[in-house]
Amino acid sequence: MKNDKSRKLQFLVFFLVMASMANVYIVQPVLPILEREFGTNATIASFAISATILGIALANLPFGMLADRYAVKPIILIGGFAVSLFGFFCAVTTSMGFLILARFIQGLFIPAVTTCLVAYLARSLPIERLNIIMGSYVSATVAGGLAGRLLGGWIHTPLHWRYAFVSASALLLTATIVAVRWLPSEEPGTRKEARPARFIELISRKDLLRIYLVPFSAFFVFSSVFNYLPFYLSGPPFYASTEVITLLYLSYIIGIAIGPVAGTLSNRLSNGATMALGAVVFGISIAITIIKSVPLIAVSLCGICAGHFAMHTAAVGSLNRKVSSGQGRANSLYVLFYYLGGAIGITLSGYAYSIAGWTGVVALGCIVLLLPLLTGIIENRLAPQGESRQTYPSR
Repeated sequence: MKNDKSRKLQFLVFFLVMASMANVYIVQPVLPILEREFGTNATIASFAISATILGIALANLPFGMLADRYAVKPIILIGGFAVSLFGFFCAVTTSMGFLILARFIQGLFIPAVTTCLVAYLARSLPIERLNIIMGSYVSATVAGGLAGRLLGGWIHTPLHWRYAFVSASALLLTATIVAVRWLPSEEPGTRKEARPARFIELISRKDLLRIYLVPFSAFFVFSSVFNYLPFYLSGPPFYASTEVITLLYLSYIIGIAIGPVAGTLSNRLSNGATMALGAVVFGISIAITIIKSVPLIAVSLCGICAGHFAMHTAAVGSLNRKVSSGQGRANSLYVLFYYLGGAIGITLSGYAYSIAGWTGVVALGCIVLLLPLLTGIIENRLAPQGESRQTYPSR
């Protein structure tokens, strides 16, 4: 009976998070189509992604604080309905400005589902079950990111990219209703700290700030690569179709497997060594994409995903080892830095792309990756081997 309840909860968590994250990257494969359809440029079209990421970054901390004070299930219900409603709006709008605004509002409400769900799990489950359920959460973030890209790219040819918004919104609406109906009720007063560390206390610690720069810089580069890849491959000499470009996003599956591998590596070496190694793999892989070969670019994308998720596994493991109180707020800050890096990265890389093309995106990315590389080196020198315990970030 207990196993049945655990599997049910795993399914609910996976379904809800996957449906939520599918809405974030849904237009990424069709950005060149948005550029042509709305008569804009690559930088403006990319705001359809960066606006959502910025919304998530801005709303993550407020919703985290709300989740500490109020029952989570009503917040999840409001968030799921809001994201779905503005998704339907995206499907019918004929204005690029309104599309970007609606995407921003979607981003504002996504943490009402994802961040609040983590808070619900953290205070509702015993530690031994929390680790198992969070495995489903992490897998769902990867699956959702991939599902959104595949949905946005593959549904365009037989129908239209707008139908992808209809499908994603309907999926999230269903997942929200199912989750709110079947998630176990919360027990008041569970897992409360006498005096959790405040945000200012966490952010003022140099050792934590150093760790926060890892998700910032990693997603800065990662989001930029996958955001401007469609423009790069749809132009000369590739002239790749939307279907081919979307197929390359399957490299994202590597994120499902790399977490446990990186966690084991961190235990054998150190979190810092894994961060540094991930940055090196990421940097070499992104440099390879300059070579004009679609098969080689496909292989390099696997390396990019491996390096990206390895850095995250090591960084969040190091973070949770360093804090003894306020883990919820510490991890909220981690997510904040993560999405701020993505929003800023997409914007700055857009200017780099307009000035120097794909080479500009690669050059900027390699420079930014020096931050996690140096952080990894410093962490490796400060900590003994085998210091980290395996845990996983939200993506």
